[in-house]
Amino acid sequence: MTAVAFDPYAPHVPASRVRFLYGLNPLAKLFAPLPVIVLLVFARDAATPAAFILAAYALLLVGVRFTARLAGILLLAIPLAAVVLGAGFAVWTDAALVSGTPVAWRIGGWTMYTGALAIGAGTGLRLAAILSLTLVAGLSTTGPDLVRASVQQLRVPYRIGYTALAAFRFVPRFGHELDVIRQAHRVRGSHGGRGPFSALARWFGYIVPLLAGAIRHAERVALAMDARAFGAHPARTERHLVPWRARDTMFVLLFWGFSTAVLIVLFPWGLA
Repeated sequence: MTAVAFDPYAPHVPASRVRFLYGLNPLAKLFAPLPVIVLLVFARDAATPAAFILAAYALLLVGVRFTARLAGILLLAIPLAAVVLGAGFAVWTDAALVSGTPVAWRIGGWTMYTGALAIGAGTGLRLAAILSLTLVAGLSTTGPDLVRASVQQLRVPYRIGYTALAAFRFVPRFGHELDVIRQAHRVRGSHGGRGPFSALARWFGYIVPLLAGAIRHAERVALAMDARAFGAHPARTERHLVPWRARDTMFVLLFWGFSTAVLIVLFPWGLA
């Protein structure tokens, strides 16, 4: 009988070596952009967040599998959200604060100043930069790996980490249960007609079986955790390890070095 070698390390998402973000520790992908995210809250220009948007896009395009969904997020969703938020903040900016700047346009008694447009553009780009930087970890990290890394490196009690992970797993389970309930209603012909009142009646019909399924699932999870003596001991043996390697340290240091250089170059306009 051939012995099967056991690999204690967490399995990675299948990807080529070029997609290096999948092979990094989840905490490295969180710690690297975290100082920049905090500093971007205080930036008041457009150049600083724009530079970090380009950096985040470069990391994602190289380090993550480029799919149609990712293309839609990067090329459509984030730019559109930045434009909408920038326009909204420009409209809501107090005119008294920017009355000394040139007038962009006038519509009747309403005046749009270039200062308000600059504030709106800076705010929209700042939010887009924060979102783009969070996607570096969000698109290349799984929930179980993040929990394992937090337990192993940050010494988070495994009772908290794995309980939170089990709670998050309820969300896709509820989606599956809801889909099954809808199919059952269609088979019985009790899905009702069209219109808002029929839709509201259908949703009320989903509540009771969905709650019953949630209670059954919670009982099964609790029994499974009790059967495995979850929480009986202060430490837990990990089947999969998520180690902190030299490449994780190198990634964090390189990202911090790039961020420091960008802030030094843009400091007179960004944080002054």
